Amino acid sequence: MPRRAPHALRPVTIAPHPISHPEGSALVCFGDTQVLCCASVEERVPPWLQGRGRGWVSAEYDMLPRATTTRSSRDSHRGKISGRTQEIGRLIGRALRSVVHLPALGERLITVDCDVLQADGGTRCAAITGGYVALALAIAHLEEGDKIKAGALPGRVAAVAVGILADGPQLDLDYSMDARAAVDLNVVMAADASLVEVQGTGEQRPFSRQELDDMLDLAFGALPQLLAAQDAALAIPYAARRPRGSAGSPAA
Repeated sequence: MPRRAPHALRPVTIAPHPISHPEGSALVCFGDTQVLCCASVEERVPPWLQGRGRGWVSAEYDMLPRATTTRSSRDSHRGKISGRTQEIGRLIGRALRSVVHLPALGERLITVDCDVLQADGGTRCAAITGGYVALALAIAHLEEGDKIKAGALPGRVAAVAVGILADGPQLDLDYSMDARAAVDLNVVMAADASLVEVQGTGEQRPFSRQELDDMLDLAFGALPQLLAAQDAALAIPYAARRPRGSAGSPAA
């Protein structure tokens, strides 16, 4: 199979409102990677924020047991959340908070749950890109209900993985690429082409400043396409996507 062009993303799609109960939800696909993102609003904040007049955005990340080629046990059954799961959840939370005006939320908590349905590389970047859509829909829900004023979400955020293979840098690594990459970089970007966070690792060797610049150029070159996928999702009305039979609450 021919290698994808170094600057080319896998097909990226974001379907809004795949489920009806959360205030905001989105199913994001980067190629064969699929992540379900759900944003839930609660009329409370963490104890350390009580009385401060501002809200908070948090995120949790997990993978279904058979999201990969072999089954892995659920963290709940192991009795311990893995370090990787916690680290990625915190990354997603930081990325989303970077574009939220927290005082505008009032004392509300929005939790964005990102569950990997199928993993083929780049799950954390897909979760950030789709998580933004779920968050934006939840905030729009609050605005439409006159619970908050406009302006709580002044920015945009998206993310993509980049790496260096034997024949040079490559955008949007799938699993087969990531497994053999000499360098792995996760780039979180704001819509104005500023950086939110960069996670880079020399998996097989150190990398140069020029190689870092080359990878960042690939990431920022993909930003307009990622933003366009978010725009397309946010343009679809909720009623057009709401599943049939969702008007009532199902039995537990």
